[in-house]
Amino acid sequence: MEDIQDTRFSDALSERYLAYAMSTIMQRSLPDVRDGLKPVHRRLIYAMQQLRLDPASGFKKCARVVGDVMGKFHPHGDASIYDALVRLAQDFAVRYPLVEGQGNFGNIDGDNPAAMRYTEARMTEVAAALLAGISEDTVDFRPTYDNEDQEPVVLPSAFPNLLANGAAGIAVGMACSIPPHNAGEVCAAAIHLIADPAATTAELLAHMPGPDFPTGGILTEAPEALLAAYETGRGGFRLRARWAVEQGRFGTWSIVVSEIPYQVQKSRLIEQVAALLEEKKLPLLGDIRDESDERIRLVLEPKSRGVEPEVLMETMFRATALESRFPLNMNVLTADHTPQVLGLRGVLAAWITHREQVLQRRSRFRLRAIEHRLEILDGFIKVFLNLDEVIRIIREEDDAKAGLMRAFSLSEVQAEAILNMRLRSLRRLEEQEINAEHKKLSREGRDLNALLASETLRWARVTSEIEDMRRKFGAGPMGARRTELGALPAPVDIADIVPIEREPVTVVLSERGWIRARPGHVTDADAQKFKEGDRLRLMLPCLTTDKLILLAANGRAYTLRAGDLPRGRGDGQPIRVMLDMGANTAAGDDIAHVFVWSDVHRYLLASSGGRGFVIPAEDLLGEKRTGKQVLNLRPGETATICVPADGDHVAVVGENRKLLVFPLDQVAELSRGLGVTLQRYKEGGLADLKVFHLKDGLTWRSGERTRTETDLRDWLGERGQTGRLPPNGFPKSGRFS
Repeated sequence: MEDIQDTRFSDALSERYLAYAMSTIMQRSLPDVRDGLKPVHRRLIYAMQQLRLDPASGFKKCARVVGDVMGKFHPHGDASIYDALVRLAQDFAVRYPLVEGQGNFGNIDGDNPAAMRYTEARMTEVAAALLAGISEDTVDFRPTYDNEDQEPVVLPSAFPNLLANGAAGIAVGMACSIPPHNAGEVCAAAIHLIADPAATTAELLAHMPGPDFPTGGILTEAPEALLAAYETGRGGFRLRARWAVEQGRFGTWSIVVSEIPYQVQKSRLIEQVAALLEEKKLPLLGDIRDESDERIRLVLEPKSRGVEPEVLMETMFRATALESRFPLNMNVLTADHTPQVLGLRGVLAAWITHREQVLQRRSRFRLRAIEHRLEILDGFIKVFLNLDEVIRIIREEDDAKAGLMRAFSLSEVQAEAILNMRLRSLRRLEEQEINAEHKKLSREGRDLNALLASETLRWARVTSEIEDMRRKFGAGPMGARRTELGALPAPVDIADIVPIEREPVTVVLSERGWIRARPGHVTDADAQKFKEGDRLRLMLPCLTTDKLILLAANGRAYTLRAGDLPRGRGDGQPIRVMLDMGANTAAGDDIAHVFVWSDVHRYLLASSGGRGFVIPAEDLLGEKRTGKQVLNLRPGETATICVPADGDHVAVVGENRKLLVFPLDQVAELSRGLGVTLQRYKEGGLADLKVFHLKDGLTWRSGERTRTETDLRDWLGERGQTGRLPPNGFPKSGRFS
């Protein structure tokens, strides 16, 4: 208690929380880009090798494995270690299992595995490939937590585990989500990258076209979205269940689901469908039955034979987990242990670079062993020429080692090897074998020296090793692709088929992008509750049958149905969960305008740079979650305004407080584009605009008062002019309302 230091509580808390955060990132949540493993998985595989649980050996109790891992390498609870081991053995959770289990290891229904005292395990061939060469100084080792043993920092990883099996984790302030892929396709992409280091992501995707989930399913994602996701390392994939129509008697039919999306528990899925049936939210579905055994078989019966199967499945995909979205966030630890989001090229380049380094270290290790053996063989060759003298020295001299070294000019290593030689080796045949071994090792040593001296030879060897992995794990039942690469589903409009009850609601949008619908037309803004640090952005009264248009700052228009918004008094859902708005938070996630769509209007779109155009109402609608690009932007600009084009004149006011009024027919009508110049600025940009009828005058609101200006001769002009200062009483905010 003598060394007491006064420290601000906030400083002490920040320092300790930072240490905790770094520990979580480095030791728990993010995988290493080279072997695709987190520390607990790496320690499990290494401990199983120490226990000699090779693929050809017998099984051992999982309790023994967990005990060794916890006692020697991983000072955490046994439950977390056993959970990690179980997942590595589940063929529905891991594309290429690293552990072969014997006993109850759980199932796709979500049932728990048996206790570790009842189950047994050993390594698979994939795990053996990850460890291949670990005893040949191919990777660095570090002391364990108690400094009593050594553990590998990373595994040699001849198998492309990160992409083949994927990874997921949540750290402090960052997360990782990588889907599994087909190992044969990953190896093919890696070989192409070695052959052409400047290969583009599109060229790599020609060999590795997308994820390959262990539970199959159909990937329905646009090729350009896949390319953007793998280019940046962030994105997502839409995955649908595999289904087929099964004909019955007398014209009846049913739908059989044979594969469900990855990480969807079958029992939870059935419970979800049953709950929606009870709430009458699936009006086209009559019943659901689970006829699964080892293979999944879910039978969906329609309410009537007149329903189209595609329409029924569209309602199921929209309302249930038969369609899910798997996120892509390739946030990994690089070779220097730095968290970084990498694209596909970066991940593959890191793995093949690691394999080339492993090859160099393995070659140097073998070269040292050859040099050591050749030294011993040189000594054997010397003494075989004079065996009688060797025997005499050993029998008569007090220090036989020194005598041998002096008589035959031997090194200490050679002399020690001769003294340890068995008498049966002192025969003529053994001398011939020594000479043959010497020649063979000398030739191998020359080959290794040539390999280490030539980068071309090394990459050729790495390519050969990856090709071996491709043949071993990319063929046969295990190597066959399970997830079908489907086309984008055709849009199916179910609004007329599945009626939505028409009732008033109020759409509530928060500043952070959380959206919900409150029953009725709510007017009390102060009564709305939000998450801490969030607040109200807008309240929009509408009907459940209305369509909402969300104009993002990047110029994309998104369509939402008011009836699909989450109801109740909760916080709702983030917009980016309901829509695929991209990873560009600077533009894609900033909603510029939200309004109720109407087919009786045309709309005037405008950017912050003062350009815009009139767009027909139907061109704003889009069925895709990714929306549609309607307003093209120049660098530094954002989409700001979308208002109904109801009137004959446009009033435009800039951030420089210059007002211009001109006829609406001077604005071009487009379905998509950059637009025409509405107002010209020396500095700043567009503040607000309004479409109105000139005979009714221009109206604006200032505080609690509304004012209308009918004499607009001073501000009337042509599109693209600068304008003049607005009338007295115009709001200082530069906005009409």
